[in-house]
Amino acid sequence: MPVADTRHGPIEHVLIDGDPSRAPLVFLHGGLGCVAAWGRFPAAVAAATGRRALVYSRPGSGGSGPARIPATPRYMHEQGQRFLPELLDLLDLHDPVLVGHSDGASTALLYASVRPAEAVVAMGPHLYFEEANRTGIEAARAAYEAGPLYRKLSLVHDDPRGVFTNWSELWLSEDFRTWSIEDDLDVTAPVLMIQGDRDEYGTLGQLDALQRVARGPVRRVVPEGADHYPHLVRPELVIDAITRFLADHTPGTPATGGAR
Repeated sequence: MPVADTRHGPIEHVLIDGDPSRAPLVFLHGGLGCVAAWGRFPAAVAAATGRRALVYSRPGSGGSGPARIPATPRYMHEQGQRFLPELLDLLDLHDPVLVGHSDGASTALLYASVRPAEAVVAMGPHLYFEEANRTGIEAARAAYEAGPLYRKLSLVHDDPRGVFTNWSELWLSEDFRTWSIEDDLDVTAPVLMIQGDRDEYGTLGQLDALQRVARGPVRRVVPEGADHYPHLVRPELVIDAITRFLADHTPGTPATGGAR
C-alpha cells in the first residue's frame, strides 16, 4: 500500500481512479477505523459517483506510523485543520467531498470550517459529548477485554492495543465530559447527515445540533435498524443517498450513479 511521508509520520493510503475533473472523495474513518476497516464501501461510492477517492489511515491507525503527539480532546481539530490539509496538499487534492464516519465526520466538519470543500457526508457525527458516548464506549471496552473486539482490531491495525486504549481512555476521561465542537463549526458546504436509528454511540440529537449550525443545504437520512455503521449494514441505501445528494448539490455527478 502506498505511503505518504508527512510531518505527522508515514501515512498509508489508497487512491481510487475516477474523473479528474470532479472533486475527489476523501474518506475519514472513525476512532477504531483505518483503510482496511472501510471494506468495499469507498470503491463502491467512487464507482457510483464517477469520482476519484482517497482512503487513508490516521497516524497510529492501520498500517500508518505511530502518532507523534499525544491525543487531547482537540485531536479532531488537529486532524481536520492541520494534518488533513497537509495530506491533501501533498497529494494535490483540492475542494474535496469529505465522507466521514464517527469522529471522522466531526473531523470533516472541522476541515470544511476552515478550507473549501464541495460537500460533506457526515455519518454518525459527534458534535458534543453525551451519555450515549460513555455507555457505548464502555460496552466496546467490555467486548475488547473479553477478546472478540481485540481480535477484530488485530486484523486491520498494526497496533490494535494502542488504537483501542488511546481512543477509549480519551473519550472516557473527565476532560472529554464538556467536549463540543458546535461553536467551532462554520460549514457552508452542503451537508448530508446519516445516522442509524440504533446508533449505540450517539443519539439523533447530534444531527439536530449539526442542522442548527450548518449554513448550507442539509439533508438528513436515518436508516432504520442501522447501528453506528450504516455504511456497512445498509451500504446500498447509504450509497444511493450519497449519489443523489451529490447529484442535487454538486456539479457533474450523475443522478443514478454507476455500476456497483
